[in-house]
Amino acid sequence: MVQQKINPNTLELQERLVKINRVSKTVKGGRIQRFTAIMVVGDGNGHVGYGLGKAAEVPEAIRKSLEDAKKNIIKVSMNGTTIPHQVIGEYGAGRVLLKPASEGTGVIAGGYVRAVIDMVGIKDIRAKCLRSNNPGNVVKATFEGLKSLRTIEEVAAMRGKEVSQIKK
Repeated sequence: MVQQKINPNTLELQERLVKINRVSKTVKGGRIQRFTAIMVVGDGNGHVGYGLGKAAEVPEAIRKSLEDAKKNIIKVSMNGTTIPHQVIGEYGAGRVLLKPASEGTGVIAGGYVRAVIDMVGIKDIRAKCLRSNNPGNVVKATFEGLKSLRTIEEVAAMRGKEVSQIKK
């Protein structure tokens, strides 16, 4: 199923810095410092996006990652304050387990996953990083998991059936 493009100007987006990383390249004249930034944007109502920016200065890297995040906004299927079903998102060596939780549980997740979940607006969820804890791969794996979520109504519509015909 192809995600349709979402216009970021129509949403009231909040932004969160996930990680800033300083990298250096050694050349003949010495070391060259550069910065990478990972940002997550979301409206707290089911829309979320992430971006990666690289530059010689921190503010410029943040600005670039923010622009990239606004280009990559997706709509997440939610079931009240949680997700419709358990899912494992994978990207590279990163693997993230997302499990629905009953109301009042809260967000039980690590730092990088929590940043994404908070921006989506999910209030009750349990999450676990299963392999890599590289921030880039964890954020991307979380997105892959969130992209693959489907409510029972969406599954029924895709199959051309009614909700009552689909077994839970």
